[in-house]
Amino acid sequence: MKTIAFPLALGLIVVAPALAAPHEGNAFIHDYDADHDGKVTQAEFDAGRTARYKATDTNGDGWVSEAEYVAEYSTRLEEQLKSFDRGEEKKIEERQRQIRQTHVRFGVLDKDKDGKMSKAEYDASGARAFAEQDADKDGAITSADASANAARRAAELAKRGD
Repeated sequence: MKTIAFPLALGLIVVAPALAAPHEGNAFIHDYDADHDGKVTQAEFDAGRTARYKATDTNGDGWVSEAEYVAEYSTRLEEQLKSFDRGEEKKIEERQRQIRQTHVRFGVLDKDKDGKMSKAEYDASGARAFAEQDADKDGAITSADASANAARRAAELAKRGD
C-alpha cells in the first residue's frame, strides 16, 4: 500500500494546482513574479494582492462583497478550465465544486461576518499564504520553495494513506 500511496499522492499534488487558487507553488510564482526573475518577493506579492483587491472591488466602495469575490474568481477559473481535459461533465463538476469552495473561502476570510471583506481581512489571508509558500523563510518564494512544499504535502498525504 505504501508503494501505491506515495505516487498517488504525488500525482494528486501535480494535478491539483492546475485548478487551484494561485496559492500553490508555480502558479503562485506565475501570478506574483512581477519582474519575471523566478522569485516572488514580499513587495511583489503585496503589490499584486493590492492590485487584485482593487480590481475585485468592482464598485469601488472600499470592501469586497461575496458576489464580487466569487465573480473575480469565476473569471480566473474559466481561464483555468479552458485547458481542462477530463471531459465536459467533469469540467462542469469541477466548476461547481470550485465555486462552492469560493463561497466557503469568502466566509472564512470575512472574519467579522459582516458580509464585507475588508482590505485587512484580505491582507491577513495573503500574509498566511506567503508565509506558507516561503518554505525556507528567506522572504522570497522560488521554485525551490514550490518543490519543497510539494514534497512536504506528498509526504503528508502518503503518511495519511498508511
